[in-house]
Amino acid sequence: MNRFKVSKFRHTEARPPRREAWISDVRAGTAPSCGNHIKSSCSLIAFNSDRPGVLGIVPLEGQGEGKKCMTHLGCHSDLVTDLDLSPFDDFLLATGSADRTVKLWRLPAPGQALPSGPGLVLGPVDVQVEVLQFHPTVDGILVSAAGTVVKVWDVAKRQPLTELVAHGDLVQGAAWSRDGALVGTTCKDKQLRLFDPRAKPEASQSIQAHESSRDGRLVWTGTQEHLVSTGFNQMREREVKLWDTRHFSSALTSLTLDTSPGSLMPLLDPDSGLLVLAGKGESQLSCYEVAPQQPALSPVTQCLLESALRGAALVPRRALAVMGCEVLRVLQLSDTAIVPISYHVPRKAVEFHEDLFPDAAGCVPASDPHTWWAGSNQQVQRVSLDPARRPHSSFTSRLVPPAEPPPDVAQPVEMPVGDADPSEGFSSPPSSLTSLTSPSTPSSLGPSLSSTSGIGTSPSQRSLQSLLGPSSKFRHAQGTVLHRDSHITNLKGLNLTTPGESDGFCANRLRVAVPLLSSGGQVAVLELQKPGRLPDTVLPTLQNGVAVTDLAWDPFDPHRLAVAGEDARIRLWRVPPEGLEKVLTTPEAMLTGHTEKIYSLRFHPLAANVLASSSYDLTVRIWDLQAGAERLRLQGHRDQIFGLAWSPDGQQLATVCKDGHLRVYEPRSGPEPLQEGPGPEGARGARVVWVCDGHCLLVSGFDSRSERQLLLYSAKALAGGPLAVLGLDVAPSTLLPSYDPDTSLVLLTGKGDTRVFLYELLPEAPFFLECNSFTSPDPHKGFVLLPKTECDVREVEFARCLRLRQTSLEPVAFRLPRVRKEFFQDDVFPDTAVSWEPVLSAKAWLGGANRQPRLLSLQPPGMTPVSQAPREAPARRAPSSALYLEEKSDQQKKEELLNAMVAKLGNREDPLPQDSFEGVDEDEWAKYLAQIIVMGVQVVGRAFARALRQEFAASRAAADARGRAGHQSAAASNLSGLSLQEAQQILNVSKLSPEDIQKNYEHLFKVNDKSVGGSFYLQSKVVRAKERLDEELRIQAQEDREKEQTPPT
Repeated sequence: MNRFKVSKFRHTEARPPRREAWISDVRAGTAPSCGNHIKSSCSLIAFNSDRPGVLGIVPLEGQGEGKKCMTHLGCHSDLVTDLDLSPFDDFLLATGSADRTVKLWRLPAPGQALPSGPGLVLGPVDVQVEVLQFHPTVDGILVSAAGTVVKVWDVAKRQPLTELVAHGDLVQGAAWSRDGALVGTTCKDKQLRLFDPRAKPEASQSIQAHESSRDGRLVWTGTQEHLVSTGFNQMREREVKLWDTRHFSSALTSLTLDTSPGSLMPLLDPDSGLLVLAGKGESQLSCYEVAPQQPALSPVTQCLLESALRGAALVPRRALAVMGCEVLRVLQLSDTAIVPISYHVPRKAVEFHEDLFPDAAGCVPASDPHTWWAGSNQQVQRVSLDPARRPHSSFTSRLVPPAEPPPDVAQPVEMPVGDADPSEGFSSPPSSLTSLTSPSTPSSLGPSLSSTSGIGTSPSQRSLQSLLGPSSKFRHAQGTVLHRDSHITNLKGLNLTTPGESDGFCANRLRVAVPLLSSGGQVAVLELQKPGRLPDTVLPTLQNGVAVTDLAWDPFDPHRLAVAGEDARIRLWRVPPEGLEKVLTTPEAMLTGHTEKIYSLRFHPLAANVLASSSYDLTVRIWDLQAGAERLRLQGHRDQIFGLAWSPDGQQLATVCKDGHLRVYEPRSGPEPLQEGPGPEGARGARVVWVCDGHCLLVSGFDSRSERQLLLYSAKALAGGPLAVLGLDVAPSTLLPSYDPDTSLVLLTGKGDTRVFLYELLPEAPFFLECNSFTSPDPHKGFVLLPKTECDVREVEFARCLRLRQTSLEPVAFRLPRVRKEFFQDDVFPDTAVSWEPVLSAKAWLGGANRQPRLLSLQPPGMTPVSQAPREAPARRAPSSALYLEEKSDQQKKEELLNAMVAKLGNREDPLPQDSFEGVDEDEWAKYLAQIIVMGVQVVGRAFARALRQEFAASRAAADARGRAGHQSAAASNLSGLSLQEAQQILNVSKLSPEDIQKNYEHLFKVNDKSVGGSFYLQSKVVRAKERLDEELRIQAQEDREKEQTPPT
């Protein structure tokens, strides 16, 4: 690429494929890590999906509609930060994650079931894994970077051979040299370091690579002496540098690009020396040739992309189409597709070009880990890329041996019958989550199913679940705001400044209590049975005298309301059965005992007249409402109590505190906590609720970066930390959880949010199954769950909520789409607890008694359970997809168009109305004149249709007369992308004369050469025009030979 030596890649062109060649229907995700988010072997592509901890797997070949077979592998319960495929075994995958582990997987061939668990697990390490890479010459050696430590692993022994230290900050990149002797690293401390891991753990050389600490990367060239680094300078400009390890004091050459914020991912093919620079979030790929001998980084070509780039990877050289002169292939990962971009060197002859394709590294490792660690530098045997001489050997690593497929994988997939969910067994909707961490990680999203399914799944469905991962049967839930007739409107003066520990309002099956902004701590009580517009006059209220901090309805007495105030008192109000018709100023009772402001009230779920309250005095007090006295006091909190919750059996009480701890008490046993464990890191607010039949605790809070998250704990092992952590989004309000124990569903939203998250919770991996969320056009001020008895079971409504807006109150129904609604969906509606009847008195509970609630069936009279419904034979309700996918020829399309036009024009042989006319009266002339006009239109239409038929027949006869030569010429135009007329115009020839074509081609190719100021683009046009005209000459010669061989008739 200089004036002394001409590069063989100077005419390389990037060829983005047509959309038909894309791998579509991809839901890609990117993690805040140093990885490229996509990798390829000669057989498979692995990439980050939009679900945390889940990778998409798709075959490399067979891109295009109807040919891809995409599956999803649940690798980790946190973000997959980096991944790599073995250079020897196409189906051996290594994944690193924010859960601090590295896992190795044996991927199946396309169409087979994914593995149920990893083959090997390395770690955990101290912090999240950032980078990992297989050794280029040895099977079983892996390098990983986590934090400031780089480890070289002996994978078979699951132990690190050495730890490369001396990094002053986060390691951003780590890469093996081509011969596998050295490791290069880039670090946030701006240093580029070289290590000989077998000699010493310290860096053998170090130099400041780039002036900025932003994301830096490195790749090695085809020799041990040279490497390329990317980063940013002090002016935030992106730059690329070429280094020589023998003269490491300065870069051989440097190239400054632009000031784009996206980090550069260098993709270097060591055999050809072609370097592709891909910027995250950009729509362009830049290709350079790395020439260490000059030295130079010479531009080759640029490629504009149709969509923003999220990740990029090189396809191994052994998988390229060498006969088409494909010297490089880049896989672009976008939000919805994987786009293969091929780089070709135009050559005239269709043959193997040895100058473009030297021998490449084969697929058999050179040595084993023990031999390499002892000092061997044996290299991988190189193989020819010539299809005629290429060996067909393959290698299977012993690190993770292939497993036999399960018996049910070979069974044909059956469609569910009866009322089973048609999509049962398929993956859940795409997640908008940002992190999912767990100390006990799920091996895959396959074997775990919801404990609330109710109806078993068939073997074929289990096979699909093993392929696509578990999913909730509520994943297609639909939240709908009910008709306006059920709304309460014209709400005025709402108090929107209630403390964050309060839900903002409360409701039972009869009434809603809403704090108002007016002075005196007023609370409005609205009747749900009387929807409509509220009067413009002042509403009757409950006058508390002080600002309201929290309020709660008694679950066993729908007329009693407990209100907490800033004066450290709890007021108990009794609302008349007919509703609040006048202002009440005197409560039924008042509880005094707290010394600071109260901010949470929780009634006991089973015992009547038992209430728990938390206060700024750092205590939780339990009251006997019948006696009006405090009975128990819980201590041990060192800061503000964010939330508290009773266990479903009423024996324990959980609290989450600003001091960063989650506590569980047995109030009747003592005032000190029974267990303590780490809570959310953030101090902005938190909530706690018991889930999974009381076996787990769900905490909603914030992390150290103010990101909202969910933490799931085992109720019996708080000290061990959370089982799983699920990151959601960044928002100021605390998520308020509403849990339905019948379905194990939790609804989560915050004050001022517009979205309600919906998850099914499991006590085992993967813990969280995402369902469709509910989104409203405007923010809501509160969101509460109504009792189960308010649901319309006949419409498969499994939850009903109330949404508080600025001026109205709306009911929201969550329903599950089912086909056979005439049957009772007993898999969705198990027997529910009678939560409105107490099973214990306050005296009995305080005395140590325990009882279970009574259960009630929600089955309406006259409905048969769907589990007992007769099964129906599956029937095809729509034509076969082949009817729509069938490609129609132009001839068929023309005939269909003609028939449609004839039908529109009314081309019939029926007698016309004027055939029966015998005469008309003068006063009826106007009516018959209109009929004559209509008949004239029909006559003209008939003539026009006949003319169309004749013209169509003539054109078809002319097309047949042109014969096969015309079809071949058209096909040649389609293949080359140039018509015959365009090719003649480019070469400036009017007649197809071989001499004129060759003469003009040589002249135009020479004058457009880049060395004389020409353009490679124009040269490529000249070459393609020459190829098109040569093909036309060949077609004409073949036609002449056929005419000569045809005997005269």
